[in-house]
Parts: sequence; structure tokens; C-alpha cells
Amino acid sequence: MIIGPFIAEIILTFVVVAYLLQKYGNVRKHHILVSVTCLIAWYFAFIINIILPLDVSSTSYRQCLRDKQITPTAYPIETTTGSNESELINASLRTHSDTEIHDSISIKECEEPWSYVSDSVLQSLWRVVYWSAQSLTWIILPMMQSYSTAGDFTITGKLKTALVENAIYYGSYLAIFGTLLIYIIIQPNIHVDGPHLKVICITASNTWGLLLLVLLEGYGLVEIPRKCWNTAKKGYMLNNLYFKASKLSAEKCETEERVDDLLEEISQISETTAPNHPTRPYVDLILEKIPEEKKSAIVIKRPKDDANFMMDGMSEKGLAKLHKQIIRAVHMFRRTQCQWNMLLEEVFHWEDVAHNESNRDRVFKSLVKTSKPFLRRKICTPKMEWYWYCMIRIWVFRALCVVLSIFSGFVVWSELTFFARSPTLSFFALFIQSAAANYNYFAVEFISMATIAYLCVCAYYTVFRLRILNLYYLAPHHQTNEYSLIFCGMLLCRLTPPLCLNFLGLIHLDSHVTKNSNIEETSYTKIMGHMDVIPFIADGFNIYFPILTFFVCLATYFNVCSRVLHFIGFEQFISDDEMTSDLIDEGRGLVKREKNRRQRLENRELRQRPVRQIASTSTRFNRIPGAGDTSIASSPDENCRVELLKDVEPIDYTEERNNSPADFSRSLTQEEDVGDDGNTYLRSSWARIGRPPPGIFDDV
Repeated sequence: MIIGPFIAEIILTFVVVAYLLQKYGNVRKHHILVSVTCLIAWYFAFIINIILPLDVSSTSYRQCLRDKQITPTAYPIETTTGSNESELINASLRTHSDTEIHDSISIKECEEPWSYVSDSVLQSLWRVVYWSAQSLTWIILPMMQSYSTAGDFTITGKLKTALVENAIYYGSYLAIFGTLLIYIIIQPNIHVDGPHLKVICITASNTWGLLLLVLLEGYGLVEIPRKCWNTAKKGYMLNNLYFKASKLSAEKCETEERVDDLLEEISQISETTAPNHPTRPYVDLILEKIPEEKKSAIVIKRPKDDANFMMDGMSEKGLAKLHKQIIRAVHMFRRTQCQWNMLLEEVFHWEDVAHNESNRDRVFKSLVKTSKPFLRRKICTPKMEWYWYCMIRIWVFRALCVVLSIFSGFVVWSELTFFARSPTLSFFALFIQSAAANYNYFAVEFISMATIAYLCVCAYYTVFRLRILNLYYLAPHHQTNEYSLIFCGMLLCRLTPPLCLNFLGLIHLDSHVTKNSNIEETSYTKIMGHMDVIPFIADGFNIYFPILTFFVCLATYFNVCSRVLHFIGFEQFISDDEMTSDLIDEGRGLVKREKNRRQRLENRELRQRPVRQIASTSTRFNRIPGAGDTSIASSPDENCRVELLKDVEPIDYTEERNNSPADFSRSLTQEEDVGDDGNTYLRSSWARIGRPPPGIFDDV
């Protein structure tokens, strides 16, 4: 066994999962138990997808040894009366040498894979990973999910709330398990024992996971290539972002209003709760959850006499309910603020791309300064950025769209035909069988890795973009709450096992799908078992249900779901719709006002910079040596002038007047400004005095 690649993949997977959790979560603010549990759940879900190709190549090697195994045949020895001991020895040596030749030929043909892992090691790994992931997704994570959002103030109260909220969840799972158990009991030829009960649990979990997988994977198979194509279309990304800006602005206003209403309510409760009241510590705990930018809006007025307080206050149950509402409202408030800033950065970038397409200098210039990663600032020069965004990017994304569309077609065709045994119609089964027949185990691993990776991308892409009732949403820049992180971990652990079983069916490595008992099964299948104990699921649901992926792809391609949601009142981006056009115009106006506001702040900062330099220079030259921080002005008038320069708050269209009459003319000039990051920016400056610039009050 070659353990190097095996250990390397385990470590690399851990690094990737830790990076993703750090990107979406907030380790410093989230509870340590939540962070560790989510790390384990995400890691176990990813490790199955990474190690399974090694299992497939090792299985192909064992299959080769099984097929090439030649039973040694001894040469017949004639026993005569004249035979002597030397003839028997020669015959024995000839038989032994031929056996060694056959074995050496078999071993030479079946060369051990470069990443071979023994069957016992893989079975131990799958046993630990699978059952740990199932315990997390069905028992631990649902309890932690409800516990994280419970508004109770004690551990016992939070656990009680979590049990009540998960009663329906566990009840539905027990109902499925009980139905399958009753079905098995009434079968006359099936004896219920421990292995059968294990298969029932696995079947119930995989059936639910397969249902989710068909929906999520079918959406991603169409949406990912289409997103690549739309990214290459001129004007599409800007209109889509304007549409999102309009909807996000409305959502941001709603979250702010919700927070303000809850702050007013908790403010009134705080005013009427005495300091010695039993619920006073709970009120103070709720007040600590208020954002810093909103605390100034709370004005708590208390009478001087403590006897005027309402000693009854609010009950602990009512405060727990209010606490839960505030936790959710504050998080949504912070998340929408972060999403708004990120969306503006993206809109400004695409507006710069549209503006630079007609730039003859072939140097990428930004109208608004935006934050860029350090590596991008150091490597990508403005000229390189222009060639990428204005020339190369379009063709790269179009080519990528074509490649992904072909891959999606392979997946859909294989889902429709993987149960066909002779002839083999599944593309992935043909690829794997061809590579295994040529003993090219590296190709086996590469094809398996690429196929599993694309299936995971299609399914996980939908998971990471899933947004249910505005509660579950993965937002980057540490804006994902504990509730959404746990929900994502549950989905990953629930989707991965059926996804891997589906992949093994696509490549015909499941003997109960191909009905071929001579196939060497993977270590993963040996741990998972087969569904034969439940015939209607083994022969029907788990084989023919994935065919529905084709219909989900059709519905996604024709935007059936988006049109239905649009029809019932949930606005969706539909290019030929009048309401969509109105929202695009509204979003364009919102972005324009925000851009004007930022440009005015930038221009004000540019004008204040020389003023600060003059003030600092005057202060430095008027210092008395050895007097510490004490400074005197050369004259009282100069002292007043320096103080005025320090405290000046210039307005956009008010500047110093010069005696030259030419300064009274109004002109808008475009100047190039090279920022700290080496990029070129365009800034507008108004030449001295004149009429105020139009649109100065657009954001009022």
C-alpha cells in the first residue's frame, strides 16, 4: 500500500474545508462547539468525494487480479514400472516453474496503482466517516441548529426548545423507518436481524438524500453552464446586478425597520423593568445584542424614584421570544448591509468594464476606487486587466460554457441509461472500463475525480446558493450565521452518500445494479450494503428515480420555476418582462446615487488633504524645542487661521475664491489619479466657483 497520496488528500481536504468555513463563518464570534461540529460535518462530506476515486482505482486493481488469476495446471505424469525418482522430480520442478511464470505474468499485467490503498484500510475509513456523518446530520446538527437560535436564557431552556422544534423532524424520520420496518416484517422470506435493520436505516437516509439530490443536481447541471454563457454576454451582468440592487435595497430597508421596531419594544421594556426585578439581567443581555450603530437610537428614560417602576415587567417566556426575534433581526440587518456593499463593488466593477471597452489606450481605468485583493494588485497591471476583461474573458467563458454543457449532457444521458447492462450506454462506465482494461489506473482516478467533482459542484452550487424563506443563506466575508452553517453541514452530509452511490451506479461498479456477481465491489459499497432487503426501493426507486433529473433540467432550462414564482408575486429576473425592466431602472438609479455619494466623499477627501498638510506644517514649524507638545503661533491671526483650517468642513461646490475672473466659469474636468494599488482612476473636479453640480441631492 502506498500511503503518500492517501495522506496528502486527507490533509489537502482539511485545508480546503477550513478555508471555506473561515470564509463563510466567523470563528471568533461563533461558539467553538458550533465551529468544530461544522468543520467535522463539512470535512466528512468532502472526504468521501476525495477518497472515493482511490477506492475505485484500488477496486479496478483487485478486479484485474481476479480476472487474470490463472489456476496452475500440473502436467500429467505417466506412472510406469520403469519410472524412477528423477522423472518425478523433473515433473515437479517443471510444474512449479510454470506456475511462477503464470503468476509473474499476472502480476506484471496488473501493475499496482500508484495510490493503492488496501481494502481493510478503506473499509475502516468508510465505517467511521459514514456513521459519524449520519449521526451528525440526523441527531447532533438538528439539535444544535435549534439550540443556536433559541431565545431562552438557560441551557435547560434552550435544550427544551430544541427538542420541541425537532419533534416533527424526528417524527417524520421515525415514520419512514417504521413504515419500512413493517414492510419487511410482513415479508415471509425475510428475517429481521441486525444487518437488516442497518440496511433499513441506510435506505431511509439515502432515499431522502436521493430526492434532494435529483432536485439540486438537476438545477446545477443547467444553471452552471448558463451562468458562464451569461457572464460573457454584454450588458446582461449589469442588468442582472441592477435588478438585484433594487430587490436588496428593499430588503435592507425592511430589515432596518424590523430592527428599529424591536429596539423600540426592548427600550420600552427596559424603561419599565426595575433594577432589582428578576428579569432585569435578561433585559440587559438582550440590550448587549443591539448593534453599535443602533445603540444611539435607544433613549431609556427612568424616573428618579424606583417605586415608579412596573415591578411585574415582562415574563421570562416573553423575553425569550423577543430575544430570539432580535437575534435573527440583527443578523439579517448586518448581513444585508454586507451584501449591499459587496453588490455595489460588483456593480462598479462591471460598469468599469463597460466603460473601458471603448478605451483606445487599452489601460483599465476605474471610475470608483474599490478594494482589490493584495495578490491581484501586485500581479495584474491595468493593461493586463484591460486585455482580460475587454478581450479574452468573453471567449474563455464561452469555451467553458461549451465544455460544461457537454459534460452536463454526459451526466444526463448516463442517468437515463446507467441501468442498461448490455450494451453499456453510460459514458462514464465506458470511460472507466476502457481505462481499466488498459491498466491505466491514473486515468481511472482522473475520470472518477472529474466526474465526482462536477456532480458535487452541481449539487453544492445549489446548496451554497439556496435561500429558503430568507433564513438559510451562505454569505461570504464571515456573514453567515450559525443557523445557516449548521443547515449547510446537514445538507452536505445528507447528499454525499447517495451522490456517491449514484456515481458508482453510473460507472457500473454496483453489482446489484448491473446484476453481475463477478464484479469486484468497492470498499464503500461493502460498508453501505445493498437495498435488496427492500425490493421496491432496490429495483425501482433508486434505479429509475434519477431519471427525473432530465425533467428537472428541462424545467430549469425553460425557467419554469422562475416564471411560476414571478406569477405568484416573487419577482424574478426575466429579460422580457415589464416589471423586471422597472426594477432594473430603479436599481440603476440607486447605484448612481451611491456612486455620486462616494465620489463626493472622495473629492472632499482630496480637497482636505492639502488643508491638513498646511495645518500640520504650521504646527510643526511653530513648535518650541524642548517644550513637548506645547506650540505657539507667530501671531494671534495665524493661530486663528490654523484653527479654522483644521475645523473646516468644505461643501462640494464651495472652494477658495481667486481674484482671476476666469475662475468664475464652471467646467467639469476629468483627471487621472493613480491610486495606492497602482491602478488608474478617473475623478471629476469642479473648477472653483460657479453653479453647483447637478444631482448633488440625488441621495436625499
